[in-house]
Amino acid sequence: MSPSAIGGHRDRPFPRHGPGRLRARIVSSPPDWRPGASLLALRLRAQLNALVRQFFADRGVLEVETPIFSRAGNTDANIESLHLQLSGPPAAAPGRRWLRTSPEFAIKRLLAAGIGDCYELGRVFRDGEAGRHHNPEFTLLEWYRIGWDHRRLMDEVSELVALAMADAGRPVSVERLSYAALYQRHCGLDPHLADDQALVAALGDIRLDATGLGRDDWLDLLMTHRIQPELPDSRLTLVYDYPAGQCALARLRPGTPPLAERFEAYLGPLELANGFHELADAQEQRVRFIADQAIRSARGRPSPPLDENLLAALGHGLPNCAGVALGIDRLLMAMQGAESISEVLAFPSDRS
Repeated sequence: MSPSAIGGHRDRPFPRHGPGRLRARIVSSPPDWRPGASLLALRLRAQLNALVRQFFADRGVLEVETPIFSRAGNTDANIESLHLQLSGPPAAAPGRRWLRTSPEFAIKRLLAAGIGDCYELGRVFRDGEAGRHHNPEFTLLEWYRIGWDHRRLMDEVSELVALAMADAGRPVSVERLSYAALYQRHCGLDPHLADDQALVAALGDIRLDATGLGRDDWLDLLMTHRIQPELPDSRLTLVYDYPAGQCALARLRPGTPPLAERFEAYLGPLELANGFHELADAQEQRVRFIADQAIRSARGRPSPPLDENLLAALGHGLPNCAGVALGIDRLLMAMQGAESISEVLAFPSDRS
């Protein structure tokens, strides 16, 4: 290669641009524009999307599309919403809009309007979620069944997941057990009756800053640090009947203790899905939203406005139903045997 092809002879001075100023040509490496996932992984995603749509078509469940941003956001104290600012004429409803963390609220408005069994497969957004199992933008499958409770919906979740895993050549076994039985097995305690001191002791040598942590936080920490790492990769674990303090948008079943009619699905150690026998009481839902806002305020975090459209829909009447949200990217991780979510995303956040 000639000297001129690499910037001139070494003894040639840099050209002058203005008095007393030298400007050098800076050659930077081009960005890595390529996908983060392999082409095989991208084809597997398309294959899974087709499988999901056929699964629900065979069962007469309607696919719907709902808005990605709205006037209200998620008040959940453990989830952070992203927002954007619209501008334009009043008819365009300008102002702050919140990117959805789930299509749940909008789908429930459709359910209240009488649409029946339905699902949505689409993108959702959560701030501050990045890491081996998280990306701020991800794909969620959410569906609702009229007249079902959370235990019946668990069966359909296991059918779909088992079908997807078998399609990838990775069959799984399925185990169903109560929240209480899970903690008894892995931590040797009753999560409904054990006091906070016993919960902290069950963490063993794991030391954390306890400032501002309550009972449900300690239970969550036991799940993430003690229980999930022990769940076998080849098993779908369905956990049901949660403590009342973790009811979120689920119905409470009276008893001693009262239980939230909620379930979660774990594929190996990966938290995969979260489902409810859906709360239909508008007043109770408002009380829970306000309690969420109080927790956020105590933690010094902003609170999105309440979703008055959802509350109005609940007031009109939500049919008895069960619903579940399932993380498609994490299901793909399990189907592919991936270690990181970036392996199944065309362009993860660091390449988007």
